[in-house]
Amino acid sequence: MKHRHLLTALLLSGCAATPKPQAMVSPLPTASVVPFAQTDAVASLQDAADDPAIWHNAADPAASLIVATDKKAGLNVYGLDGKLRSNLAAGRVNNVDLRETPAGVIVAASDRNTIGDSRLALFRLDTRTATLTPLARVPVATAEAYGLCMYQAKNGLYAFVVGKDGAIIQLRIAADGSGAETVRTMKLATQSEGCVADDRTGTLFVGEEDVGVWRFGAEPGDPVTPTSVAKANGKELIADVEGVAIAAEGADGGYLVVSSQGDSAYALWRLPDLGYAGRFRIAEGSGIGGTSETDGIEVSSASFGPGLEGGLMVVQDGDNAPQAQNFKLVRWAEVKTALGLE
Repeated sequence: MKHRHLLTALLLSGCAATPKPQAMVSPLPTASVVPFAQTDAVASLQDAADDPAIWHNAADPAASLIVATDKKAGLNVYGLDGKLRSNLAAGRVNNVDLRETPAGVIVAASDRNTIGDSRLALFRLDTRTATLTPLARVPVATAEAYGLCMYQAKNGLYAFVVGKDGAIIQLRIAADGSGAETVRTMKLATQSEGCVADDRTGTLFVGEEDVGVWRFGAEPGDPVTPTSVAKANGKELIADVEGVAIAAEGADGGYLVVSSQGDSAYALWRLPDLGYAGRFRIAEGSGIGGTSETDGIEVSSASFGPGLEGGLMVVQDGDNAPQAQNFKLVRWAEVKTALGLE
């Protein structure tokens, strides 16, 4: 969460704000790309846009959709042109993910409308009308639901809800999205949020904001002890560790992509060996601003039609002044080219 370490200096006293300390800068080479589009701004002001998910339309890739959170108001659905197609007043939903199932496109979100009464919120995305229908709100055993990601296993659909306290609750979702039940609980030591599951390999990655990225098995019967895969060491990652995504290639290849919020950059690790692959920033270009202090990210290496054959990255922008926050769209092929990964 942006400026988390400064909040105590600014609360309710009426005194002048403490100057923001100079941001750390990674000593590692950091490439640069520019966005090709951006979404309409969210309706809420200040820190409101948070996390995106991408639905890929295999039949008509250019008609794919982006579902994203306005964490003060609900869920927005955008086209690839960035135009708002619909919004659902779901309240304080923080992170979002989706999977295409026989019952339709199921969307899940971490629901923190009532602190102390966290929920997993479930929806169905009508891909023809770009609208969302609420399905269920399932209690989750953590004080504040924060991060969220989904996992499509051979035996069913799951959601991981990451509590602000580092708790990770795995729930099995009913086939029609009408409910869910808890099947496993894990724990990281401190505040955590971003996560992503690799459906191909049954692997879960979770970001602990001041520490780094951890790996778990994603199956309910897997061990609950995590393995460290990337540290917030002031080099590859500068805290806070925020959005976590996978750019899948083949049976188990591609890249793990992580938001290095502390220096407004993004770092990559190769899959499956998790060797470090480079880092980049999103700069101003094509009449669109760059990104800073990013929370959620999403990447798909599928083709989205002419000009996007190499995939799409969607990135929350923490400062879209003079408008409210929004999401920037980047050609994934340009990221790979900038990092020499082609």
